[in-house]
Amino acid sequence: MGIGRFVYTPILPLMHTQAGLSASLGAALATANYVGYLVGALAGILIPAVVRSATVMRISLVVLVATLALMPATHSGSAWFVLRLVAGIASALIFMIAVSTMLARLRAHAQHLAGWAFGGVGAGIALSGVLVLILRSAGSWRSTWWAAAALAVVCAVAAWALAPEPSPTATPSGTGAHGRPRTGRWFTAAFASYFLEGIGYIIAGTFLVAAIDQTAGGWVGSGAWIVVGLAALPSCAVWAWLGRRWCQPTLLLVALLIQAVGIALPAVIDGVGPALISAFLFGATFLGVGSIALGIGAHLQVPRAVALLTTGYSVGQILGPLVVTPLLHHGYHQALLVGAVVVLAAALAAAALRFRFPHHVGVVHAPSHSNIEHAETPVSSGLSAPLCLPHSIFEEREFTPNGVPVPASFIHAAP
Repeated sequence: MGIGRFVYTPILPLMHTQAGLSASLGAALATANYVGYLVGALAGILIPAVVRSATVMRISLVVLVATLALMPATHSGSAWFVLRLVAGIASALIFMIAVSTMLARLRAHAQHLAGWAFGGVGAGIALSGVLVLILRSAGSWRSTWWAAAALAVVCAVAAWALAPEPSPTATPSGTGAHGRPRTGRWFTAAFASYFLEGIGYIIAGTFLVAAIDQTAGGWVGSGAWIVVGLAALPSCAVWAWLGRRWCQPTLLLVALLIQAVGIALPAVIDGVGPALISAFLFGATFLGVGSIALGIGAHLQVPRAVALLTTGYSVGQILGPLVVTPLLHHGYHQALLVGAVVVLAAALAAAALRFRFPHHVGVVHAPSHSNIEHAETPVSSGLSAPLCLPHSIFEEREFTPNGVPVPASFIHAAP
C-alpha cells in the first residue's frame, strides 16, 4: 500500500520531463488518488465486513499492482486518472484490513508495537524514494512504474497470508445523549485544525519532491523523499511516547508548527541542507498530527467524532492540489508557501483548542468484545495516556477497552 500510494510523488518530476505531464494534470492525478482513497475508506466504514475479508484484501493487492504496471502502458490523461483513482480505492482497503488485523494480533502486546507497525507507511515512502533515485538516471518514467509494480508484487506475496480477524460480537454501550458532556466548541476547533491540516500537508505530500527538484536538482529530490520515509517510520511510536508526557492539544500545536516550518523551508531557502531538513520535519509530523487530532476527537466524546474528523481531513486532501493548481505555472515554491500558511492556520485552531481544554471529560462506557467484559472507565486526561489505537479503527469505537482515548484512524493520514 505504501508503494502504491506514495511512489507517484517522486515519479512526478520524471513524468513532467519525459512524459510531457502538465502541472495541472499532475495535480488532477493526485486528486484522483485522494478521492479514490476516501471512497475506499468510506466503504470500510459503511460496510464493516469489508475490513475482515481476506478475499477483498487479496483482490485489492492484485488491483493495486495492476494499476502500477498499467501506468506506463498509456499516455492518456483520462486513463491515468482512472488508474490513480482505482489505486486509491485499493490502497485504502488494503490499509484498513492490514491495520484491523494488526491491532487484533497486537492486542495483548505492548502498545508501542502498533506505532512501529505503522512504520510500514514510512518504509513504503522510503522504498519508493530509493527506487526513483536508482532509476532516474539509468531508466525512464516507464521503467520506474514497472519497477514499483515489481516491488509491490514482492510485498503482496509477503502479505498474501494475512488473515483478518472474524467479526466480534459487541454489546451495545456508550453514554446516552443526556449524559454526554458538552464539548462541542473544542471539537469545532479540532475539526477546523484537522481539516486545514488535510489541505496543507497534502500540498507538500504531493509536490515536495518536484519543488526540491526545481532548485536542488540531481539526487536531492528523491533523496529527500527517502528522508521523509525514514522520519515517518518511527514517528507514530515517538508521538505515542510524547503523548504520555504532554497534553494532546499542546502536542498537536507543536507538531503543526514544526510541520509548517518544514513545508516552507525549501520554498524560502535553496540548497541540499534545507531540502533534507524540510523532508525530515515533514516526515516526522504528518502521521503524528493525524494520531493526535483523532485522539482528541475521541476524548471529547462527540458522537461520530472520528468519522467526522476523517471526512473533513479527507475532503481537505482532495481540495489541497486543486487550491494550488493556478500557482503551478510558476513552479512549486508558491504552492509550498500556501501549504505552510494553511498548516499555520491549523496551528492557530489548535492553539484555540488549548484554551480551557477539558482534560477530564467524565466516564465513558468502553466497547465490549467477545472476550472482554463490559466496564466503565474514566477517560484519561491525555497527560499520561499513550496515543494508543483501538482494536478496529473502522467502526464506531472511539475508545480502547481500557477507556483510553484513541486516534481511531490512520486511513487518510498519508499523501
